[in-house]
Amino acid sequence: MPTLVHDAMSRVVLTIGPAHTLRQAAELMSTRRVGAAVVLDPDTCGLGILTERDILNSLGAAQDPDRETAQSHTTTAVVFAAPSWTLTEAAATMTRGGFRHLIVLDEREPVGVVSVRDIVRCWTTREEGGAAARGRPVPA
Repeated sequence: MPTLVHDAMSRVVLTIGPAHTLRQAAELMSTRRVGAAVVLDPDTCGLGILTERDILNSLGAAQDPDRETAQSHTTTAVVFAAPSWTLTEAAATMTRGGFRHLIVLDEREPVGVVSVRDIVRCWTTREEGGAAARGRPVPA
């Protein structure tokens, strides 16, 4: 049976507003140990995503993280995943879109975020379990 997004996703959904500075976003992401934040704009009822890469690109462009806001760096053309997607579907979607995180929606509400790391962890764990069950050594 294929592993589903529901099984791999992080249920820690960091939600920030568009007025958060990049420094504030980075501090929250670091504290929660997540690589992306869901940006909820109550004025537009829209969801976006701010990733560690967005913050890195801003810093690389010598922008001030205390003045730059999440709104200016948020991806609003977001592709969402459903908890019932297979990890293969999620990975294919990420590959086609060139991104590393998907917001997982259930009934239009964010319930998680799935990352490339989450997918690799699940596939690796499953493969290691299968190798051990077949009597093959599992790499350390």
